[in-house]
Amino acid sequence: MSDQELIARILDGNKNAFRDMIKRYEYLVAATVYGMLGKCPEAEDVGQETFIRFYNGLKNFRGESSVSSYLTRIAINLSLNELKRRKRRLQVFHKQDEAHFELPDQHQHNIYDGQNELVQSALKALKPKFRSVIVLRLIDGYSIQETAQILKIPVGTVLSRLARAQKKLKEILLPVIGETV
Repeated sequence: MSDQELIARILDGNKNAFRDMIKRYEYLVAATVYGMLGKCPEAEDVGQETFIRFYNGLKNFRGESSVSSYLTRIAINLSLNELKRRKRRLQVFHKQDEAHFELPDQHQHNIYDGQNELVQSALKALKPKFRSVIVLRLIDGYSIQETAQILKIPVGTVLSRLARAQKKLKEILLPVIGETV
């Protein structure tokens, strides 16, 4: 069943159609949110809020972009809002800056988990505008053009941010994992 057919059924009040839509896109939304926020309690809330906002705004969905792009844009916006809330909370409590990079304890995790945690820590060290480009382009697999459309920025800006983000990630990861980066 196509996305448009599911949308029509959802708008007709079919709850199973909305469940099907969630199942179809839950991995994409989760990958986007975890890419932006890391694994944290707020990530699940942002993922759920993404689908709630999608459902509530479905009457206004014009179909100019794909459902995946629409959901990704909602997830990115909500993730950026959460990052802003975190920053405000950190400022209020004078805690350590959220962009501080800490190495995970490699002895407590298997190699895959350690590498995953290492990459998540490195992603957290990036400013949100750079992190969003990395997540959309390299984790979610969107093209440069699609990334530009989702973020509502020029293609040149996507390319520039992508290059700067990759350079920063390399600077962070190179001392930790060596020349294989």
